[in-house]
Amino acid sequence: MFALRIIILITLIVPLNYDLCSCQCAHAEYEIHKQCCPMCAPGNRVHWHCTDDTSTTCVPCPSLTFIDEPNGLMECFPCTVCDASRGLRVNKVCTQSSDTVCGPLERFYCIEKKKGSCTLAVQHSECSPGQYIKQAGTGSTDTVCADCTGDTYSNGSFSSCLLHTKCEALGLTETNPGTHSSDTKCGNPSTAVAIIAPSVIVTLILILVIIVFIIKHIRKKKQSKSSGIQVCSTFYMKEKVKQSLFTMF
Repeated sequence: MFALRIIILITLIVPLNYDLCSCQCAHAEYEIHKQCCPMCAPGNRVHWHCTDDTSTTCVPCPSLTFIDEPNGLMECFPCTVCDASRGLRVNKVCTQSSDTVCGPLERFYCIEKKKGSCTLAVQHSECSPGQYIKQAGTGSTDTVCADCTGDTYSNGSFSSCLLHTKCEALGLTETNPGTHSSDTKCGNPSTAVAIIAPSVIVTLILILVIIVFIIKHIRKKKQSKSSGIQVCSTFYMKEKVKQSLFTMF
């Protein structure tokens, strides 16, 4: 009785196990209609599935489509378009066996990736006046800025802060002191002289005119005194003559 049960159990399990094994396809095969068919190579798609008498019929992917793995697909995937509005450009063009590889535009860096291809990029940060570019941005990192210190300046586009110009060392005069965002402004002495000279000349002319006026005034005064003395002398002489004539008569 026990032996009979074992025989019945084996009779039931063996066909079931055979059915399960028959449904498992090899690594390079795909299952279709309960049949294992050979896969198509990357860059190709299935045109006709295999039959009991024929193997799988594969054809190349059409233009602008691809398949990058062995497959049993009837359609290829469309090639990815690198969208400039997302900060992307083509790094590697699409082929039948590989998708387009996108990268960031110039002065952009990637913030999202998928299978080694950038899917979103943003523009590098710009340093503000008073800062310098400590580390330039790359395709995968943003720009790093740092502040200027001490007697230095940068307009935001320099790779290091520059020392303020020393006007005195150039024989010039300082018109505006330097800041962290701008250089010292110097004035040309010859320009300053050109501006000052006319006012000095005008002043000298005025002084000269005043001196001439004073001299003329003094001379006129002296002449007036001299004329007064002569009038008095003449009058005195006339009186003397009159007195002499009167005494004689």
